[in-house]
Parts: sequence; C-alpha cells; structure tokens
Amino acid sequence: MQDFLDRMSKLYYEGTPAISDAEFDILADRHSYNKVGYTVTDAISHTYQMYSLQKCFDIDKAPLNVKECQHTPKLDGAAVSLLYVDGNLELALTRGDGIQGRDITDKMRELVPNQISDTRLVQVTGEVVAPSSIPNSRNFASGSLGLKGLSGLEEFRTRPLVFVAYDATPHLAQNYACSLEILHKFGLNVVTRFKAVDYPMDGIVFRIKSNEKYAELGHTSKHPRGAFALKEQVAGVETTLLEVIWQLGKSGVVSPVAILEPCVIGEATVARATLHNIEYIRDLDLELGCKVEVIRSGEIIPRIVRRLD
Repeated sequence: MQDFLDRMSKLYYEGTPAISDAEFDILADRHSYNKVGYTVTDAISHTYQMYSLQKCFDIDKAPLNVKECQHTPKLDGAAVSLLYVDGNLELALTRGDGIQGRDITDKMRELVPNQISDTRLVQVTGEVVAPSSIPNSRNFASGSLGLKGLSGLEEFRTRPLVFVAYDATPHLAQNYACSLEILHKFGLNVVTRFKAVDYPMDGIVFRIKSNEKYAELGHTSKHPRGAFALKEQVAGVETTLLEVIWQLGKSGVVSPVAILEPCVIGEATVARATLHNIEYIRDLDLELGCKVEVIRSGEIIPRIVRRLD
C-alpha cells in the first residue's frame, strides 16, 4: 500500500490524479501515510478548463436538438490543450483532471504548428491519436506523452502519432465549423476534415453549431451543456464485479482493472475488464458485488458498460 500511495501522490502533484482527494485521505489515514507532497515541476493549470462529454446511448433521447448540431467522430486517444500566445505555442498540457495537467510542450512541438497567424491568447483542445493497427492504441498514445528525457523525446519522434483539434477558446468564429476551418488554415488537423477510419473511435460527438448558443448553454461541473457523445450500446453479458485492482502500465500510467466473476463473451472467457480511470468508475456508480454488463470493445478488449442492479 505504501508504494500505491506513493504513486497516487506522484500522479496528483503531476496534475493527473487517479483517485479523489477524499479517497486518498481515507487510505492515507488507514495506513498511517503522512508524506507531504511530491516534487514535480510541471503540474500546470489549463487556461480554460477541459471538460468531459455527457454520454448518450439513444439518439431519440439526445439532450440537444441534433438538427442544430455538428457531428464529428469521437476519437479515442489522449486529450491535450495547446496554448498559443501572440501567435506562438507557449504551452501544451495533458488533460489531467481537466483543471491542471502535465507539461508536454516539447513533444507537442513535434506534432503541431509552433506558430499561428492569430495574436490573441488561444487555447486549442484536441486529441493525440495513434493508428488502430497498433495494439491498445489509446494507451500507446497516452504512454507516448509520458516518455521522459531526451531519449524519450527521440523515441516520441519515431512514433506514428497525430494531433487532431476539436475546439478553440475563445471561439474564432460565430459558427463551430468555421472555427475549425480557421484552425485548419493555421496548419492544424481538425476533426471535421480528419480521415478517422484508420484511428480508434468510441462514438460520435454532437455539438451545437452556433458558438454563441454553445456559450449561452454553459457547463455543469463536468460537462458542456452544448455537446454530447453518442455511444453505441453493444449487447453484453451479465456478471459480478468482485474486486478492483490498480495496475501500473509500462508507460507509468496507473489504471484500475475490474476483477470479474468469469463469464463467456463470444468464444472468450473474461475475468478482467478495463475501467480506464476513477471517473469512469464513478460515472457507472460501481460497487464491489454489483451486477454489471460487460462487452468486448472492438471484439478484443473487455469493458464494463453499465451497472445492472
């Protein structure tokens, strides 16, 4: 547990917390863990908060009028913010907790224009993705951003990664699609033009076309009210969530894994499933012993999609 709390403390101070403050405090108190802080230099606040998207599984129950929305593929990679000041790329951050992230400016300079023809302070948000042909391409993209030092940067340069922009703040035009066209003219890949067929996707994003209306709708604490993600609800198999363990990947990212009562999906016996992060667990309201529905995402990776009881 000492090593686990060390890792959780490290991730928190790097701006990519894996568990909540309350959960950390409970574990720290239970195991008499009293280290204060973790020395890092790159936990930095986003200029504008990065939000997640509300999920929808039935287009007939969409939270917005889809006729008023632009729809684009929802790429499945690593979310990143780029900050341009006086036309120059000054800072790039991982999404982290949406409020602060880790400095990856050196890597993003390899993927995006270092200068744009706009002298305002502009935050561009988008996704770093790797081709679907790479196993676990989402983790490959996230892990690539975590490569450290000069040798890590050299390895990063050899990896087949692409940054695809999906928004800018403040808005660059009255219409969302026009804003993206401006980003395209700056030399950025944009989601409305990107050929996503060879890259991992996990749904379709619907976003209000009018930037003025989008701004008027505002945000909840987690989601913009002017956009949502339509997800495909694939029929799954019912089983029981027995335990959650935390696994340290080769890239250094700690992620939760569900231990399940073994079940058969297709021709495979499944006893473990990815849970992505602590927010995914909270969103599904998962508890040990609860009944869950499990699918094999892309016919390969087991994933819990909802709680059944």
